[in-house]
Amino acid sequence: MDIDARGPRFGAAVTTVVLAAVLITGSTWLLAWQVLAFALGASGGVARSPYGWVFRTVVRPRLGPPAQFESPQPPQFAQAVGLVFAVVGLIGFTAGPDWLGFAATGCALAAAFLNAAFGYCLGCEMYLLVRRVTVRAQ
Repeated sequence: MDIDARGPRFGAAVTTVVLAAVLITGSTWLLAWQVLAFALGASGGVARSPYGWVFRTVVRPRLGPPAQFESPQPPQFAQAVGLVFAVVGLIGFTAGPDWLGFAATGCALAAAFLNAAFGYCLGCEMYLLVRRVTVRAQ
């Protein structure tokens, strides 16, 4: 079943704020929260992530009907990519080196910002590229 295309973009906006706050404060607890949010989105789809729940229960009822729907697989893959970067960032901030934490978190922030501000999902594009390559390889 396709999902409202505004949901992942809302989640990306919240993720942008959370990751920016992590970079400003250095809060490992806040980054751990984002790791959990990415893990839930990667395992159950963006609709099952905490930000997806907020969108579905609080934001979407206040919006008009969706004009665009999208397949849930690319955003779910993007959540998995975000999870990898957030985990590496968490490792960097907790075990060192700090530059690894800043770099990985910054990369995740850049990707989330691109989606939130411009609707360009890097993880979704990676998903489509992987699908094209694997289909041709078969």
